[in-house]
Amino acid sequence: MSYKTDGLKYMWMMVMFDLPTETRQERRAASQFRNFLQDMGFSMAQYSVYVRFTGTRENSQKYVRAVQRNNPCTGDVNILFFTDTQFGDIIHLDKTDAPTALARRPDQLQLF
Repeated sequence: MSYKTDGLKYMWMMVMFDLPTETRQERRAASQFRNFLQDMGFSMAQYSVYVRFTGTRENSQKYVRAVQRNNPCTGDVNILFFTDTQFGDIIHLDKTDAPTALARRPDQLQLF
């Protein structure tokens, strides 16, 4: 089965988390998790919501495994997937209440 390049084949991955920050150790673990996500190429959409263009669903599995390995084991971590078309339909409102695009697909995939 062949896919068209119409935005249904390409995927975005969203990691949402709610981690405790009561103690110094918990704050450090939450900060390390955020830094890990940024090092993996995720962009912050909101303070505890990070997104990344993963290409295909199959390609996203390596990121899922990496998040699982680096899960701080306290609090909640959720992973969601969106097609490029669905992600492009997200409406972002800022302080001006003017709709803007949340993110766009990178022009080129990064390989490393």
